[in-house]
Amino acid sequence: MEIVYGSRMLEKAFLKKAQAVREWGPENAKKLLLRHEQLVAADNLEIFKALPGTGFHPLAGDRENQFACYGKHPYRLVFEPYPNPASRNADGVIDLRSVTKIQIIEVVDYHG
Repeated sequence: MEIVYGSRMLEKAFLKKAQAVREWGPENAKKLLLRHEQLVAADNLEIFKALPGTGFHPLAGDRENQFACYGKHPYRLVFEPYPNPASRNADGVIDLRSVTKIQIIEVVDYHG
């Protein structure tokens, strides 16, 4: 999958391990860089969704059309189809097979 980044800081962190460790700490950086590798390797979000342990899930409310996956608890990697909005199926749900490019928006603990 192709990835674009919501900021220069995110791009640097996902492309340089040392920067990721500075931004998120060693444990979180390790998990987030793994998620990044998995996203790059997947042809689309349907494939990424099927990978075990990613914690892939759609977000709701003011984060509608965004998705998240696990970093080190409680952090999440938040991304959206790019360009947004994505294709939807007859039920109005984003067609994950059609999402072959995403934008990483942030790494955040949005629970608290």
